[in-house]
Amino acid sequence: MSNSVNLYFSLKRKINMLDIILDGETFDIIFLTMRMTLTSTFISAVIGIPLGLWLSSARFKGKSLVVRINRTLMATPPVVVGLVVYLVFMRSGPLGFFRLLFTFEAMVIAQVLLISPIICGMVYTSAISRSEIIRNFAITMGANKIQTLALLVKELGNDIYFAVITGFGRAMSEVGAIMIVGGNIRFHTRTMTTTISMLRSRGEIEQAVFLGIILMVIAFLIQLLLDMFKQKEVSDENL
Repeated sequence: MSNSVNLYFSLKRKINMLDIILDGETFDIIFLTMRMTLTSTFISAVIGIPLGLWLSSARFKGKSLVVRINRTLMATPPVVVGLVVYLVFMRSGPLGFFRLLFTFEAMVIAQVLLISPIICGMVYTSAISRSEIIRNFAITMGANKIQTLALLVKELGNDIYFAVITGFGRAMSEVGAIMIVGGNIRFHTRTMTTTISMLRSRGEIEQAVFLGIILMVIAFLIQLLLDMFKQKEVSDENL
């Protein structure tokens, strides 16, 4: 009797997992999560990489304060960013007329505010220790400003790549800020992390763990593809 009961619950769990995989809503959640993560990471890289490179070479009064502010922003709690974006875009807020609250765009904005300082800070830290040597070498070789910048980006390629991957990981795992500004609305702003949080609150732990595994597998596959692409670029350069 005991074995039959255990077998029944085991089969029921497997059926539930299969339902999660085949459910159309799950595919919508995965697609939204990937679109949000890749979009926010791309925008953050476009903002953070140039700012980090510029900050490493710029000379102005108050630079140390700017660097400290950026480092502080790197550790900003996601719920604080979410709250700020919520207050700005709420109906009575200063930008409430855009009606972006509880939309995909609001979640991307919150993600960008979280990730950009991380990418900027990591690029700055790498560039500040090596940029002077690279620039001096470029000047010695008679390179102009554009050629010097291209050489700097090439030599810092691994560090920039790691900074972007770190930002991607932060975006992939974020839940606090996007829960506040997105609202976890079904078929609209529900992501994998907010779904996992919701399932946990319902006591559906097995489903939450299963979705967590799917999230980790997707993140691993994306980073694996990026690594393969980067290795191909390096091998092509060495030909």
